[in-house]
Amino acid sequence: MRALLTNDDGIDSLGLQELARHFEAAGFEVVIVAPSYDASGTGASLGHISRERPIHYEKRQIQGLKGDAFALDGPPALCTITSHLEAFGPRPDVVISGPNLGLNTGRSVLHSGTVGAALAAQNFGIKGLAVSLAVSDPWHFETACRYTVDLLGPLMQGPDRCVLNLNVPALPYNETQGLRWGGLAEFGSVRSQIVDQAEGKLFFDLVETAYNPPRDSDLGLVNAGFAALTALHGTCEVWHNRAEPGDEFASEQGIPGATARHQLAAPRSHML
Repeated sequence: MRALLTNDDGIDSLGLQELARHFEAAGFEVVIVAPSYDASGTGASLGHISRERPIHYEKRQIQGLKGDAFALDGPPALCTITSHLEAFGPRPDVVISGPNLGLNTGRSVLHSGTVGAALAAQNFGIKGLAVSLAVSDPWHFETACRYTVDLLGPLMQGPDRCVLNLNVPALPYNETQGLRWGGLAEFGSVRSQIVDQAEGKLFFDLVETAYNPPRDSDLGLVNAGFAALTALHGTCEVWHNRAEPGDEFASEQGIPGATARHQLAAPRSHML
């Protein structure tokens, strides 16, 4: 079983390297393809793609790793796609992204490069898992690695194109409360904020919030010491019962929307 490991914190992240060693110890063939820089907050973007502007990469040596490792001058989703296109060896069977240095909870997962890499895999029929770790000093990478490896069996037995988002508390593994399913919280653990503005300049930062999440949400569970698991689908269609694919648009039909509790469906191309 061939696993692609990537992240958005960059190839020099110690957590990524430790996770790769755990995967090899579990019997996986591992290849690392990760950004050469910190690509946090890039979502599922690919960056600028042009035949006139080649994407540079270099091979790296990772201590204790038998498999190959490559630093790519591009965001995590591009690491996934170029691996799918076999730029770095055979197509992976699964994409593991992380562990991210900080949680990716709530609806802010939309902006996460860690989650974006896993959702890019979904578009190409590859299963994916994004893992993120609550901030601490020192980092509890061992906890994130153990939960991730434990999930690989259920993930590979799951539906086609399934993607899991795993958030892990900042605790030693034996002090966590276990693994539970969590819904997306309304907000993440941090929120974006403009902290200053000058002529032609915005000073942007991420700040902690006083948000009190529901106990059964991903953030609420992590705050209570649980590892939280959420199944995601990156591209969904929204339909109501007044229109079907191919119908002519009519304003009196109204506009479907998830907030109106209309039906969510995966794209038909994913159902074939």
